[in-house]
Amino acid sequence: FTIEIVNSMFFGLALSALIPVYTFFILKQKLSVADAGAIAASYGSVSAVTFVAAVSFLEMQKVGFGGHMVAVMALMESPAIIMGMVFIKRFENESPTGISMKSVIRHSITNGSVLLIFGSLVVGFIADAHQAEGIKPFTTDIFKGFLSIFLLEMGMVTAKRFSGFMKYGWFVSLFAVIIPLVNGCVAAWLSKFISPEIGNRFVFAILAASASYIAVPAAMRLAAPKAEPGLYIPMALGVTFPFNITLGMPVYFWIVNSF
Repeated sequence: FTIEIVNSMFFGLALSALIPVYTFFILKQKLSVADAGAIAASYGSVSAVTFVAAVSFLEMQKVGFGGHMVAVMALMESPAIIMGMVFIKRFENESPTGISMKSVIRHSITNGSVLLIFGSLVVGFIADAHQAEGIKPFTTDIFKGFLSIFLLEMGMVTAKRFSGFMKYGWFVSLFAVIIPLVNGCVAAWLSKFISPEIGNRFVFAILAASASYIAVPAAMRLAAPKAEPGLYIPMALGVTFPFNITLGMPVYFWIVNSF
């Protein structure tokens, strides 16, 4: 561990905990408390698929990044979920489910996607490059094919729930574009105080700009059943994800190179 790695982890945790705070109060002006909390949690948490796309973008630009950024991504999964539930329980007159915060915290840390990420870190730590070669066909060669299938499936899920998204009009559409752009640009600039590496700063930007559509929905189904999945899943997957891939990444990359 170096001081930069420690600072990077604390910076990632701070982003994940703070983004839901201001997004919740923006959303609460137009949406229910449960929906505002679930969406705020989604935008404070991260998308592992967007992270993978960002890594591919850096490879095309021939820019490296620190391996510890994978750990930063893993750490950013849970704090936003906890913050979203804190706001839901604080601002609703009644607890949405009667589930304790202890159960919410445990579920946000131990749900499948988070455990897989942390498990992969352990495997990567104890394995060496030679051992990794043995599973390269599975982890490298066909990975993008699996990713494409996964995204197609998630696209079908989004399409089935899009009617719930459409009834909220332009507010949620603009939120799903403007807020990620603001988060990504601010993180891209602030990250210069954390790391001098262009690749690391770009990853910080994309993590701040991304929105979770795997870990958060899994947690919210348990902890906030009043929240509408047909709202926060299409926002994260149908609007924010393609925006980051097509327009966001070039903007964030320009910022980390210019400031």
